[in-house]
Amino acid sequence: MRLAIKVLYSIETKSLSKSFGDLNAVDDISFSVDNKEIFGFLGPNGAGKSTTIMILTTLLKPTFGQALVSGFDVVTQPKQVRESIGYVQQESTVDEYLTGRENLLLQARLNHIPKNLIKQRIDEVLELIELSDKQNDAVVTYSGGMRKRLDIAGGLLHRPKVLFLDEPTVGLDIQTRRKIWEYIKKIHKEFDMTIFLTTHYMEEADQLCDRIGIIDCGKIQVIDTPQNMKSAMGNEVISLVIENQNNEKIFLSQLKEIELIKNINEDQNKITLFASKGTEVIPKIFQIASNLNIKIKSISLKQPTLDDVFISYTGHEIRDDDGKFNRKREHAKMKRLRA
Repeated sequence: MRLAIKVLYSIETKSLSKSFGDLNAVDDISFSVDNKEIFGFLGPNGAGKSTTIMILTTLLKPTFGQALVSGFDVVTQPKQVRESIGYVQQESTVDEYLTGRENLLLQARLNHIPKNLIKQRIDEVLELIELSDKQNDAVVTYSGGMRKRLDIAGGLLHRPKVLFLDEPTVGLDIQTRRKIWEYIKKIHKEFDMTIFLTTHYMEEADQLCDRIGIIDCGKIQVIDTPQNMKSAMGNEVISLVIENQNNEKIFLSQLKEIELIKNINEDQNKITLFASKGTEVIPKIFQIASNLNIKIKSISLKQPTLDDVFISYTGHEIRDDDGKFNRKREHAKMKRLRA
């Protein structure tokens, strides 16, 4: 009699790396995802999110390191990994000339779902994503949000243990995006599964994820719950823009001596401070600026957000276009696709 081995984590990586020539798209990352957790990878385009998800779904082989999904090795046990996962890509994969139901029927056959279960499974997911009334319409008539819901439904048909969602709401308007968030929460509750998603939307990560890993330039900067990340920054965020930068280095060094300031980030002439008791800190900032003849053009005080967390760990704001790094990454991706 074979004893079932208890899998501690739905996903586990150890020193995972992927290089394309001289580009380290994923650079020595190690993390684990608990069973039934919604885990988010947050970072700009070109940060390594999609490369990581492609390795975890067996579409790419790592250059170095190990990755386990549902206890199976993605390199040595790819078949078992694929049988245990659902994968919804960033780009829609539905056939717009088929109906919604025909698309799901095709997915059911590709996933080798027993014939006697297909109708029931399709009916269930159509009801779950609220497309039962549109199931016999051609997908070409669907909105972007409806197509994304159909994509997600296709990834659910074979009842995966782990569902991967790569940028699930990219390109959608904010109202549709929030509707997709509702469906993701509904799916998580209904199927009691682990969900791993990538995103560069701060609000999406904050709304959906139990824990978040911030990734930038292929490296994980921090992993924690959204609330813990924001709490660690300090009670408040002070943002100021200065005009005279002649004494900027001295200004920054004196700001660091203020006991209530936990962390400081500088981006050109914009300075972000993470502090407790912001109303006590601000007068001290003005006093130091006055002594050094530095003009403060603007100053604001607010509660920390995930945007502030990202700036704190990476030194820059999250953005869609990640410059040279992103262009090199896209070039490598195209070379891979042509190979």
